[in-house]
Amino acid sequence: MSAGPDREEVVERLLAFARSAELDAERGSRGGEVVLVLPGEKKLRTVLSLVVGERDVSASAFVVRNPDENHAEVYRFLLRRNLRTPGLAYAIDAAGDVYVVGRLPIAALDDDPLDRLLGVVLDAADSCFNDLLALGFLTSIRREWAWRTSRGESRRNLEAFAHLMEEQGDSQGEGGPPRVEA
Repeated sequence: MSAGPDREEVVERLLAFARSAELDAERGSRGGEVVLVLPGEKKLRTVLSLVVGERDVSASAFVVRNPDENHAEVYRFLLRRNLRTPGLAYAIDAAGDVYVVGRLPIAALDDDPLDRLLGVVLDAADSCFNDLLALGFLTSIRREWAWRTSRGESRRNLEAFAHLMEEQGDSQGEGGPPRVEA
């Protein structure tokens, strides 16, 4: 039975893959860690930590901080999405911040599985980002929208939520969280 590649070989393989995919990557602060930056559309960038263990590589990417409101709706949304994230799952840390996490066996660490892993991580963090913000931070978004509007400031980075601001006539959103499909 062969021992397989050592940790340093796997780290070098991950760094080489990142370079070939033209992704920002560097060694992390933990032994065997590679940190990648995945460019997104809704969430401009997703930072992914890959940590090489004895038999697998663990993946962890921050999605959004602990929601200010509607925790049950946010968690219900994430649990439904867990059914559609192959090899990954949403999780929360002790502070309540949301991550997407998973593991990939070192034996399966070729370009195709790595590419799929990064694609699933990016989709899990990016595609639902605005939905998570609308569910968990709507009061803050409305406050920021009103502040910027009153001062004539740009609302360009809030435009994804314009449709929710039009509903502001419902007593500042007291009608509950926005309806978002997982």
